Amino acid sequence: MPEQKRTARGVLGGFLGFIGLSAAAGLLVTAAVTPALAVTGMTANNAISVFDGLPDYLKVGQSMEKTNIFAQTSDGKPVLLASFFDQNREEVSWDQVSQFAKDGAVAAEDPRFFEHGGIDVMGTTRAILKTYVIGGATQGGSSITQQYVKNVLVQQCEIDSTTDEELQACADDATQSDGAEGAGRKLKEMRYAIGVEKDYSKDEILLGYLNIANFGARTYGIQAASKYYFGVTAANLTVEQAATLVAIVNYPSRLRIDMPDSETNGAANGYAKTLERRDYVINKMLEEGKITEEQHAAAIAVPITPNIQQPSTGCQTASSMAFFCDYVTRVIQKDEAFGATPEARAATLKRGGLQVYTTLDYDLQVATATSIDKYIPRSMENTDIGTAAVTVQPKTGRILAMAQNKTYSNNAALSEADNSYTSVNYNTDRDFGGSSGFQVGSTFKAFILVDWLKNGHSLRESVSGSKRTFSKWNYNSCDLGTQTIPYTPKNYDGTSPGQITPIEATRRSVNTAFIAMAQKLDVCEIFQTAKDLGVHRADADPMETFPATLLGANEIAPLSLATAIAGIAAEGLSCTPIAIDKVVGPDGEEIEPPKSTCTQAVTPEVANTAAYAMETVFDGGGTASRAAVGGAPLMGKTGTADDAVHSWITGGTTNAITSLWVGNVEGKDSMYDVVVNEGVTGFSAKFGIFSGILRTAIDKFGGDQFAAPDDALIRAKQIQVPDVAGQSVEAATAALANAGFGTQVGAPVASSVEAGLVASTNPGAGATVSTGSTITLQPSTGTPAAAVPNVVGADPNAAVETLAGAGYANVTIVCEPDNGTGAGPGTVTAQTPEPGTAAATGDEVTLTVRKQKCD
Repeated sequence: MPEQKRTARGVLGGFLGFIGLSAAAGLLVTAAVTPALAVTGMTANNAISVFDGLPDYLKVGQSMEKTNIFAQTSDGKPVLLASFFDQNREEVSWDQVSQFAKDGAVAAEDPRFFEHGGIDVMGTTRAILKTYVIGGATQGGSSITQQYVKNVLVQQCEIDSTTDEELQACADDATQSDGAEGAGRKLKEMRYAIGVEKDYSKDEILLGYLNIANFGARTYGIQAASKYYFGVTAANLTVEQAATLVAIVNYPSRLRIDMPDSETNGAANGYAKTLERRDYVINKMLEEGKITEEQHAAAIAVPITPNIQQPSTGCQTASSMAFFCDYVTRVIQKDEAFGATPEARAATLKRGGLQVYTTLDYDLQVATATSIDKYIPRSMENTDIGTAAVTVQPKTGRILAMAQNKTYSNNAALSEADNSYTSVNYNTDRDFGGSSGFQVGSTFKAFILVDWLKNGHSLRESVSGSKRTFSKWNYNSCDLGTQTIPYTPKNYDGTSPGQITPIEATRRSVNTAFIAMAQKLDVCEIFQTAKDLGVHRADADPMETFPATLLGANEIAPLSLATAIAGIAAEGLSCTPIAIDKVVGPDGEEIEPPKSTCTQAVTPEVANTAAYAMETVFDGGGTASRAAVGGAPLMGKTGTADDAVHSWITGGTTNAITSLWVGNVEGKDSMYDVVVNEGVTGFSAKFGIFSGILRTAIDKFGGDQFAAPDDALIRAKQIQVPDVAGQSVEAATAALANAGFGTQVGAPVASSVEAGLVASTNPGAGATVSTGSTITLQPSTGTPAAAVPNVVGADPNAAVETLAGAGYANVTIVCEPDNGTGAGPGTVTAQTPEPGTAAATGDEVTLTVRKQKCD
């Protein structure tokens, strides 16, 4: 700033101001000359008393440092995912800083640093005369201790301020240099400097200064500056590199060397302004005896050659791990261990200097991303294709991998223009940066199966998989009683398999069988069982519980499904997911990270038996058999939403459970029809993706045999069919249901029982059959059955007339040729039903006729 001409009145005012300042500062200078006096405070001078009224204790708190987030390799080494900072800073110890940097700072900024008591008398006197008496631009003269004090005060402003306005006002107060306010601020700074010198050694002050100083833009501290500008650590700085950094500190915004296109200080002119200051520092180092003539000559001859290394800033630098990185930041921002308020937690993330070691396994993460990329493109012309996979560790909840087919970006305009970019994490709930979830289809049958077993049913009971409309539903546990809601599910292959066991229905994923099972349970209890295992809607709304949602109509995130299936694999122990193993603060002390909460969601007997059934899904003929790989036992469940809009596999080993989703981010294209990479459909791609993940998971974590199922829950209970003859169809149905049977109504039969009542059952009363079997009720016509006439030995034509006369007009003739018989119509040799058997008129009678030649 050029000097301005001052009036006589202005000069007099400045002089009087100088006198007022000098009253204290003059004696302060005296105190500075004799540090012992400043330390003891032994003086009777009134000016010193005024000065002593100023605060002398400056709390040197923790500087703002960047937070680093790490994954880990197979040998346990950390891999940096991303860093977060308002100030790119990495504090280092005394031995981690080049002696050239220490000597350069002292030689250029404060040559008498190791001699004074916090204030350089000569420099301060010169600055006072220039600023307050002679006039003109504000004159420097602050000692390194004073500069350290100012930086600490500004740093505290940035930590304490909650708004930009507060920060600016606080920083202005800490750095004001003009007028009376500047004089007062300078006095406080001096007083603090003396206090700092009492509490800290010279080495500590110099190191603190080098760690806190600004080196341009968001680069703070000698270590971050060394890495950023030259790609080396502070310990390895050469003379010329150290001198360049010391030069930048003098005027960071003007002398930074990361703007090569600058006309005044850029690559074209060799960073002329910085070079001038750098050479000044090198000359001062020689002058102060810190380097030799040879070192001086060599350093001066080297041009300024930056090697800019951009620091990792934010999750976008984490490549395929970016979405997991984003999840970790949201965990930190929601946990009060990192601050009492959301604002404080956000500040901790960017300023707290945390070293966050996550649960992410680098090798499995790479394998997951590679497997997805092999089959699923980031975008398609006509389909907004999405894929996400997450792996958790049973019994701990540790997230081992999390990937999807999109590129992470917080640029909303970019995501809007190109759907290969997004900030939405498809693996997680909306509250953790995720979507609103996706319909899980038949995956939800796993929880019907678990509740079936909880209620004492067996895997080998018999249920009806016949296609039909289901109407009556038990909602008693949520105080809704019995609800009548018609629902007609279909099986994906269009079949109606009839009687089937739950274990076979699990292997084949038979919709109608599982709905038949659910009809025998409490619907609300099924959803509570799923909730106990960790299932919830991704949008945080309550789960919908109408019958169609039993086949997976709720929108759920993959992480929720992986957690729940892992609970089944872990003998019923469900553990909430965690992403952080360890957090180390800037002081080296560990901060307790969020812990997994593990609860026994269902008994081991129930969980182990469910897992036993779910192992068949990966067996031959199972719906996940195409994804099976060797090396460890597998269990899980597949799922396909209505119209194949979404397709899933969730499962794995005792040590790693993966949930994989392939489907529409938006839209309703069928995964049976959408062709992705490798020439396969989206539906089929899931098998290749999943097997690729499984191979690495098994290689890294292995897998044991799943715990043995409960014998009582495997075997079908054998009980006798009650006698319900003579009861109404409704009463008979209720009696059989109470005994553990399903029912269906067959065709009426001739009987003396009153018409409409049950004449008989099939299997009949007293027969021993499996619990859950379907019993066919046969209502009575009200007419006793007649005896079938004996027509054996009769002419076929005459036999037919005889039967018709008795009311049996439905006759079928089966011819048996016999060359030994004579010509003619032949003879009846046998009949079914046998002669004299009671049969309803209208029932079919089959006659066997032997004759010479059959037509």
